[in-house]
Amino acid sequence: MSTDSRTGAAPAPTGPLNRVDYSQRIPNNVGLAGDRRLQRALEGWQPKFLDWWRQLGPALPTKDVYLRTAVAVGRDGWAHFAHVPMDEYRWGIFLAERDPDRKVHFGKHKGEPAWQEVPGEHRAALMRLIVVQGDTEPASVEQQRVLGDTAPSIYDLRNLFQVNVEEGRHLWAMVYLLHAYFGREGREEAEQLLKRNSGDLNAPRILGAFNEATTDWLQFFMFTYFTDRDGKYQLGTLKESAFDPLARTCQFMLKEEAHHMFVGTTGVERILERTAELMREHGTADVFPYGGISLDVIQRYLNFQYSVSMDLFGSEQSTNAGNYFTAGLKGRWMETRREDDHVLLGVTRELRHVEGGEIRTRTVPLLSALNLDLRDEYAADCAGGVRRWNRVLAAAGVPDRLHLPHEGFNRKVGVYAGHHVTPHGEVVDETTWRAGADAWLPTPEDRERVAALMIPEYEYGKFAGWIAPPRTGINDQPVEFDYVHLADEGLV
Repeated sequence: MSTDSRTGAAPAPTGPLNRVDYSQRIPNNVGLAGDRRLQRALEGWQPKFLDWWRQLGPALPTKDVYLRTAVAVGRDGWAHFAHVPMDEYRWGIFLAERDPDRKVHFGKHKGEPAWQEVPGEHRAALMRLIVVQGDTEPASVEQQRVLGDTAPSIYDLRNLFQVNVEEGRHLWAMVYLLHAYFGREGREEAEQLLKRNSGDLNAPRILGAFNEATTDWLQFFMFTYFTDRDGKYQLGTLKESAFDPLARTCQFMLKEEAHHMFVGTTGVERILERTAELMREHGTADVFPYGGISLDVIQRYLNFQYSVSMDLFGSEQSTNAGNYFTAGLKGRWMETRREDDHVLLGVTRELRHVEGGEIRTRTVPLLSALNLDLRDEYAADCAGGVRRWNRVLAAAGVPDRLHLPHEGFNRKVGVYAGHHVTPHGEVVDETTWRAGADAWLPTPEDRERVAALMIPEYEYGKFAGWIAPPRTGINDQPVEFDYVHLADEGLV
């Protein structure tokens, strides 16, 4: 959703189109059987992917999980639900329906037909964009690998696994593009996507947030709310790309990404509901002794995940971002609904930065500040979720409220890197920062206290004491449905 009047009305939705062929070894809707060379290449990559999944995918043994798979790529009727053994999940290649009349909507190629092949002059830049996006997908699976061991319910365990398998499919989406359009170099990059691992000292993931440890379920919910939301906005810019296969790939990925953010939004909401209940019951803000997570710790987790996710947008001023836009490789969020000339020559905007120990503004060309434009859209979206969470506290009669920290807080990338900015936007020296950091960011003690609550609950319909049950189940099933069959049925 746009934050101002720059965008027009949404286009009319389309219905179910272009069904997925599940008779193939690799399910797809791109006619893979008609390109034997590409099919063989991807079938050669498939066992390596499955080895990666078994080694670095979910660690908790399961018999099967109630998962959804795509059956068509249109707006309606694309998801099918069934109990599936996780290593038999039908990962595949799904692109939104092709519009033969699609035009480039921005940059110097505006008005030209969308590209069906990679222009030689943009080959390296496009491949880099695809590799960076592709690298984030398996990284989050690796980060969340052991969370099943401490799941607060079978319902939540199923949602974790659904997120995991869809991140795996997003990896397939990017690998298909690398194999299909970038030749030997693309195949080599696809191999590297399985060789880098989250947090590996020698071969880490490309972006910093994807090397952070996901220590517990509170951080998982914050990750799926804030960091997967960054994914939504990055995919939204690539969905506008003049390179049509990339645009169509990202268009479908956004359908799956929505569920990941739902998991984060409702997960934090349910934690707050339980925390507020314990605060009222015991008359104290410190609910850890009563099996809940205190609001001040939830705020510190929020501060951390929001700030590391803000870094994912890159430097506020970026020549590369402007070049990507002008070349037609990467647009803006909701580019086709922006009410301007979509070229942006001579257009400016204000940029906040630190100067002389204060936050000031300067005027910069918008073309050089497109990362900031996207980040502003993201921040406004994030604020909406925080307002939703605060309504839970208000309804419970709790006066405390959560808030997003200042955009300069805890930043390692961009104009705020190297400066110390408090959550309320005050520029301070290093001594003051160090003195306040434990009140602003999760401490080792915070993480230990949260981890101590992470006792698994595998009985159907039961929930750990630190989180409230959801109001409804998945796909019209009851909350107590048998969403996950563990490998050792004695556990449930």
